[in-house]
Amino acid sequence: MRISELSERSGIAVATIKYYLREGLLPPGERTSPNQASYGEDHLRRLRLVRALIEVGGLPVATVGEVLAAVDSPDLPLFSLLGVVQDSISAPIPPAADTEWERASATVRAEMDRRGWDMKPSPEAINTLTSVLVRLAQLGYADWGETALPSYFDGARVIAENDVTTALAAGGRDDIIDAVVVLTVLGDTALATIRRIAQAQVSLEMLKNPQQ
Repeated sequence: MRISELSERSGIAVATIKYYLREGLLPPGERTSPNQASYGEDHLRRLRLVRALIEVGGLPVATVGEVLAAVDSPDLPLFSLLGVVQDSISAPIPPAADTEWERASATVRAEMDRRGWDMKPSPEAINTLTSVLVRLAQLGYADWGETALPSYFDGARVIAENDVTTALAAGGRDDIIDAVVVLTVLGDTALATIRRIAQAQVSLEMLKNPQQ
């Protein structure tokens, strides 16, 4: 298909497609003449993935490029790919050498140990969660790690089992890779949104008087 048809089928403007091509997010089409190229279903599929990561997942273009580079690495193990995707949605946070940080980090590790989780998550993930506990403590919620964190871990386990099962059932390696990327990035957006919906519902139920 020509780029105009690719635009029509994907719902993405030709100018945007050309931008993705320049940035390397979309592989070049097959040249049919000096000024024209032909694109296939793989281009349409990649274009939809790029659009989802940017528009729904909220990833910057440079980060999407890093994720797609990992996706296109045939020798990269799936577990390593998951790490790349997770790192892409975690802002790097350097650990702090103070008592608050050490206490929060110990709480995170203890929660993992209590469940027998022996994998090694990315430092970014651990540091992000640790920083959340530190900030909560500074804002007066010092016991959040003991009272609320376990329920977050419990809920996350159920969601993760569903994600991994769905990804592994997607088909061949390329399909599984797509599923890993989509479910990780877009799943984060869905989870945050559902949490806000649930908070509104629970608030309505617990605060019988809407004026409270």
